[in-house]
Amino acid sequence: MRFFLAQLWRFAWLEARCCAFAVAVFGGLALSKIVPLPIPRYDALLGYCVLVTVLFRLFGWESTRDVLVIAGFHLMGLVFELVKVPLGSWAYPEPAFTKVAGVPLYSGFLYAAVGSYVVAAWRLFELRVSGYLAAPTAAVATAIYVNLITHHWLPDLRWPLAGLLVAVTWRATVHFTVDGCRYRMPLALSFVLIGFFLWVAENIATFFGAWRYPHQLEAWRLVDPAKFGSWAMLISVTFVLVAAFRSRSGGLTEPGYRYLSRLSPKPVATSPSNVRDASMPSAHSSSRPTSRR
Repeated sequence: MRFFLAQLWRFAWLEARCCAFAVAVFGGLALSKIVPLPIPRYDALLGYCVLVTVLFRLFGWESTRDVLVIAGFHLMGLVFELVKVPLGSWAYPEPAFTKVAGVPLYSGFLYAAVGSYVVAAWRLFELRVSGYLAAPTAAVATAIYVNLITHHWLPDLRWPLAGLLVAVTWRATVHFTVDGCRYRMPLALSFVLIGFFLWVAENIATFFGAWRYPHQLEAWRLVDPAKFGSWAMLISVTFVLVAAFRSRSGGLTEPGYRYLSRLSPKPVATSPSNVRDASMPSAHSSSRPTSRR
């Protein structure tokens, strides 16, 4: 039990580090709500988010390559916003000079924060996948993204697509390291867990006025729990893009399980069956891979 609690604490600490960019963005949202500003709030947030990005790069918390990948999520998020906001899905009610079709340019950083989390998690947890069907998963993720935009005019296929996503990731497993111990988790389960925490984050963001759903225009109310499912599906798009990027550098697939045992100073070969499930930590779990990415 003591080892389990220690590992849980280390896992939480790594998760907090992965969320550093998102925490910085949320901190800016909170401060801008209470601190008087000489310019419109959304404009100030845009400058603030750009500054945070520059500082993360200067301090080495993100590489130039990471920043470019995250910038891709920023642009993808802006495209999504430029379609959804004019349709009334949600709104940015405050005035700003940096608004295009009702969308403040800072809003792309909200999606960049999600991309930053996945990129950081891949590095800090040494994420790898096994049983991952890249092409089918990418096809379903693309269909999910398109459906979230086109369901205003075409039939909403989110439930069939959710079933397809589960089907194509059924045998996929994500492997990660916590303090030298290697664990694994079904990829589909990781989408669900991340989707839930994104829904919680969305409630916090709307409370601080990052944007407003129609039912929140008069007063803040809880975000529709159905958004939880949407986020769980949408995170697949982020994962597919980062996975495609990682595959080019050889950092996608979990190698033959060769780890350094806690009980032996020499490398020992293990089999996939010796890798612990994420829900079953042990003091004798496999340790850090002998080689990184």
